[in-house]
This record gives sequence, structure tokens and C-alpha cells, in this order.
Amino acid sequence: MIFDKDTAKKTAELLLQINAIKLQPQEPFTWASGWKSPIYCDNRITLSYPKIRQYLKENLARFIKDEYGKPDVIAGVATGAIGIGMLVAEELDLPFIYVRPEAKKHGRKNQIEGIVPKGKSVVVVEDLISTGKSSLNAVNALKEVNADVKGMVAIFNYGFDIAVKNFKDAALALHTLSNYENLLEQALDTDYITKEQQATLQNWRTNPAEWSI
Repeated sequence: MIFDKDTAKKTAELLLQINAIKLQPQEPFTWASGWKSPIYCDNRITLSYPKIRQYLKENLARFIKDEYGKPDVIAGVATGAIGIGMLVAEELDLPFIYVRPEAKKHGRKNQIEGIVPKGKSVVVVEDLISTGKSSLNAVNALKEVNADVKGMVAIFNYGFDIAVKNFKDAALALHTLSNYENLLEQALDTDYITKEQQATLQNWRTNPAEWSI
């Protein structure tokens, strides 16, 4: 779910403005998974723009307070959400930790970096949701140390059916500043894409693993 329509459209506008999201339906990108994609999203770029990162952190923090009160800890998912997660924790004056995909092979062999929040309430911050697999892997790591995970917030969500299913199966609430539908609306409204390109982009989202132009 998105926070609200106005925030979703504004977030999409900002991400397009700085090329954190690029739409290239005629020249697709190739993701690490091998999928051909007309969209590429790298929200870490937002950290280089003070006013934009401020907008994102303030809105994420505001939603967390409205939805969950004030949790004990904010957790970021490594590596993409370390920056924005730390900014949200700073905004809320809360401790911050981050969760790796797996435990390190050396040193203290930590998967969770920071003070492990046993029995404490945690809200997880992500930058981007695709299938949700890596995000929920971080949630599982927190639950394994008896953290009370209240929910997850993120900047952007592709809205894949598999992600919807994965979060439903995990019984975890997910809310995002913006999503794919609002991105396409904003891109069309500002002539970033044409109606024909919008149709191509909508078609990709229905079956991204097998899509091609």
C-alpha cells in the first residue's frame, strides 16, 4: 500500500527528476536476474540530493510515527537502505541497525550490525521492493533474535504479484511512498512517456520474467 496519493505522485516526480528511476521501454535494461526490463531504479542516488533525501526521510518518519507510534529501533536492509534507514532513525531520534543478506564469513560473523534488539519493537526500512525476497530475509533474521518486527516501509514498490504473495504469506505489513502505478501516471502527466510507452510498461509488469520488446 502507498501512504497517500499526493505523496506517491510527488515521490515519483522526484525520482524521475534525478534519474533515480529511468524508463526506457525501447532500450530495455538487463537486471542481475537476467530479466529484460524497461525500468531501472536506483534509489541510492537520492542520497546525493539533500532536499530530496530530506523529503523522503521526513515522510517515512512521519508515517512510522502515525502507524506504529515510536518503535524502539529502525532497521535498514543492506546495502541499499542503509543510508535512508539511518536518516529515518536520525529523524525519529532512534537507534539504528542494519541487516546483511547473510552473516559475514569473518570477524564477529554478524548478519545484524548494531545492538541486536531482542524483544524490542522494530520497523524495517527498504529502498526498493521487487520480489520481496531479500527484504523478508532481513525480517526473518530479526525475528530469529526475538525482535518484534512491526512492519516495513520503503521508497518504491514495483507491485509484482509475487511480492504481494510473499508479504501476505509472511503476515507483514508493507507501505511505500510510491509505486509502479503512480510512477506511470506521473510519467505520462509530465510527458516523460507516451501513451504507447505506458502500454508497453504496463505489459512488462504483468510478466516481467518473460517480457521482451
